[in-house]
Parts: sequence; C-alpha cells; structure tokens
Amino acid sequence: MGCTPAFLENGLHCHGASFHNGKTVLGHHRFDNVASPYNFGLMIPQVDTERLLIEHLQSFGVTVERQVELTLFGEAPDHVEARLKHADGHEEAVQTSWLIGCDGAHSTLRNGLGFSFEGVTDPSDWLLADIRLEGDHQTPSDQIAAFLHPDGPFALFPMAKGRTRIIAGFSKSSGGKSKPNPTLQDVQDLTDKRVGRGWLVTDPVWLANFYINERKVSEYSKGRIFLAGDAAHIHSPAGGQGMNTGMQDSINLAWKLALVVREEASPRLLDTYTPERSEVGAKVLHNATLMTELGTLKSPIAQATRDAVMRFMFGFHSVQEREATSFTEIELDYSQGLLTVGARAGGRFSPRYYDGPPPGIGNKPRFVLFTSDYEQGAAFASRFPGLLDPTPRISPDRKRLLLVRPDGYVGLSATDNDWAAAEEYLRQLVITG
Repeated sequence: MGCTPAFLENGLHCHGASFHNGKTVLGHHRFDNVASPYNFGLMIPQVDTERLLIEHLQSFGVTVERQVELTLFGEAPDHVEARLKHADGHEEAVQTSWLIGCDGAHSTLRNGLGFSFEGVTDPSDWLLADIRLEGDHQTPSDQIAAFLHPDGPFALFPMAKGRTRIIAGFSKSSGGKSKPNPTLQDVQDLTDKRVGRGWLVTDPVWLANFYINERKVSEYSKGRIFLAGDAAHIHSPAGGQGMNTGMQDSINLAWKLALVVREEASPRLLDTYTPERSEVGAKVLHNATLMTELGTLKSPIAQATRDAVMRFMFGFHSVQEREATSFTEIELDYSQGLLTVGARAGGRFSPRYYDGPPPGIGNKPRFVLFTSDYEQGAAFASRFPGLLDPTPRISPDRKRLLLVRPDGYVGLSATDNDWAAAEEYLRQLVITG
C-alpha cells in the first residue's frame, strides 16, 4: 500500500514469544524463520495504526468522517440507499453502489441485516494495563512473555517507547457484573503474585477490566452489503489475531470489489468472499478460544499436565516453527476455496519467490503469472490486460505454471505448458452468466 516505512518507524520489532510458570521457562518460539521480509511482530498501539492509516488515506484525498451514525439502509437492485446522522443532528441521504460494515462488535449493519452473531461469552474476567515496567525483567525486551499461573494467565507485550501492555485473566469470574477499573496498585499486586520477580509497574495510561465474547456470523454478505472485521467476528485477544484478521477480510474483499467495479471481473467473484473469509474466521476463533481455555484451566492436575506437555513439545524445533507460523497467521490458506484450482494451490505464495514487487501492488490489483516460458507468458498476459500483470515472472518450480492472486495466494497451479487451464481459470472470472 506504500505506508510500510511509517509503520516500521512507529512500532517495536518483536522477535518471539516465551511461556513461563513462575521462574520456569516452559517453551519459546522465534519469528526469525518466518517466510516474510518482515519476520517479526510489529508491536504498535491501535491508536497509532489508525493515525497512520488515516494519514495514508489523506494522501489520496480521502477524509474519514467521525461521529457519523448509520440510522437506516435498504438495498435496491443496482445500489444501496443509506441514511446518516451527523454529530450536529443533521441527516444525510446517501446512494452507493456497495455498503461495507466495518462498524465493530455492536454493528448496526449486522443487526439491520438480521444476521445472527452466534457464540458465547467467556466466563472469565480480564484486565488490561498499559504501563511502564521497571526492574530486572529477566525476559528479553523484544519478546512477548506469557506466565501461566493457577489463578489465570498473565501476558506481557512490549511496546514502543519503553511501554508494556499487560493482559491478565482470572479463573474466578464476577458473573458478568460490572467492575470498577483496576488501580495501579491492583496491577502491582497482580504482577507480584503472578510473576514474582520484583518488578515495579509505573506510569499507567490505560487501566481497564473487560470480558471476552467469542462470536461470528455465518454469512459475511447479502447482495451489495458486506461485513468485515469485528462486525463479522470477535474473539479472545489471545495470539493478537483480531485486527490482522479484520484487515485480511478487507484485503480479500477490496481486490475483488475493485475488479468488479472496473468491470474486469464478473460480480460472481464477490460470492467467494463469504466462504473464504468465514472459514478463516472460524479457524482464528477456534485457535484463540483454545489458547484462552489452555491459559484458564482451573484443575491443578490439568494445569500440571499442560505445563509438562508444553515443556516437552517446545523442545522440538518443528513445534517452535509451527507455533511461529500459526502466531503470524501465514499458515492460513484458501485451499478449499472456490478460486483454488490444482494441487498445492490455495496457500500463501512465499515472498522469497516474488521475483519482483508483491502481487497486487499499485492502484489496479491483478493476478501475476509465474512460468518458465517468459515469451509465451507475455503473449498470454496481453490477452487478459484487466486481470493479469503484463510482466510474467519465473516460476520457482519450472514444471509448474502458477497464477498468484492480488492478495498473494496461489489461485491456479498447473503444469507449466497447460495454457488451457490458465485460460479456463481466467475465463471463469469474467463470465457473467
């Protein structure tokens, strides 16, 4: 998108995660071997993420309007009508080709569509604190540290400018009753009890209690109306998967919508949004729920078993790498998707094989052709100027012809001379019947 440098400058590079029980290290994994030019977690507050994205939008002449409420909407065959209420009370009627609800867990759009937000409320209580941590940390300042305690998990997330975010869970619940926000002394007492390393918590900027809902819609769209992000799925913060998953929803929808709006692909392409992202959303929710359940086990026997298994499993390098790929979400794929054709298709195409800029870069998202026959590939690409990048690239497997989607996933995998398969794949994208 062109805004990477600003994010890298404002965030802290996190190179791994470790798991502890008191002073005992149960295991760790690092991100160094993750197949990405950015093989680290970028720890950056959401407020900075929003600020940087808004500044990037402004460079395109786009302004985000705050305190504007969607009060009513309705779909016609070729557009959507919406009514908006502004902060000063005046109302505005808007007619738009498409309406996308990124309006969070209490989504007005989702409720207006009548979509069921199925799931449960986690019975545990949770605490969040953004503070400074002083003392001999004994854990690297560039790693997440999770402490598993009989009373619940206690996780430290390093942030830029020397700050730390604490998230802690409690096995005993208040039963959903409203609780006052914690004090700094509450956080200090919790740190002493769960970690016990003589650390001092200071300079709080955010102290809060919260509850976890684990919910998801079954459909992400209806006609010309779509849902993305927390409007479609919410879950535990375990693993830090929420915002990334929501952004991936938007990326998946954006390149498809762009091709349809430009009439370079059939509107049927948008029918692939729900099945692809719903499957990913279900997997992310499952993983986050599982991590939460493992961290909040109440039985001492179950806790001891968990700790022993973790110490054993994390002794294997393959397990450490598996955890890193799961944590960073690069293992997610569309192998069962409607746009996936051929053996080994559907997975994320490794950046080490890009042989040029990332697929989908620029203002016009296009597929990228990878083949060993550059001349024939260029001739083939010229027949699909709206769908294919004009410059083919060298396939990492000289025996395979690949079509990589604008979001970096392999759409088609065929034998290198199977131009008929490539043509059939692209023709299906433009057929309107």
